[in-house]
Amino acid sequence: MAIEDNPQSRVKYGEELRRLRETAGLTQEELSQRAVMSRTHIAHIEAGRRRPDVDDARRLDQVLETGGFFVRFLPTLDGRKVAEHFKEALEFEGKATVIKEYAPKLVPGILQTEAYAREILSSGYPPKSDEQRDKLLVTRLARASILDNFRSPEVCALLDEAVLRRYIGGPAVMCEQLRHIVGLGKDRRIRLHVLPFTAGAHALLAGFLSLMWFEDLPPIAYAEGVNSGRLLEFPSVVRECQEIYDHALGDALSHRMSLDLVQSVAEDYEHEAQREHHP
Repeated sequence: MAIEDNPQSRVKYGEELRRLRETAGLTQEELSQRAVMSRTHIAHIEAGRRRPDVDDARRLDQVLETGGFFVRFLPTLDGRKVAEHFKEALEFEGKATVIKEYAPKLVPGILQTEAYAREILSSGYPPKSDEQRDKLLVTRLARASILDNFRSPEVCALLDEAVLRRYIGGPAVMCEQLRHIVGLGKDRRIRLHVLPFTAGAHALLAGFLSLMWFEDLPPIAYAEGVNSGRLLEFPSVVRECQEIYDHALGDALSHRMSLDLVQSVAEDYEHEAQREHHP
């Protein structure tokens, strides 16, 4: 199967090469001599016009002392399927020491209750059999085990108010789900912030974003849209995602005010569920 080139990632790769070269205080000519590459080839890589091969990347890592950065990120130049990106993101999630997520429409996976997750997995397209759904459900619920450790990872959940208001499974399911989130917040297991509708336009309108930090790896970001998702590892791109997140966080309610709002909405769902059972 032919490799699908990713021009946008090629440009980012070149930007990182230029940044790290300049940080090292080297001109393109000086780098070309030390890495045994032509200056023109380096210029093309920095401009995103050429794709470096593995030998190029190894020499660049050696000269710039980047700890394997250029070899490690070569796969980002290939077009990879969303499922592969998401699988990688899940693997990173289990190793993270800090996780910050923005959810525009649904409760983030690690915070979902069983009833809420089952409803989400039952409503996808194409339809899944009960057996397929239940296998996915086991995986989804297992992700929440990372919250069993009180200290790691640190989790910050930034939720759009739409997450609280969207009916998933009915009022009883929503009441249980929101109270679960409130419980995690009151137990100091997560930091919770809600972006209220009144905040209007904000920096994260484009969609879901997850930021992760690690003990022995550089931080990463994972962004997701309709039938698309991408693991972002270039330092400049990750920093930009972190800045976008912080900008949106500035428009959100405080942790305490967010807990109060979520608790209030949960009570509304509880009253509605009671009316359904006792009209």
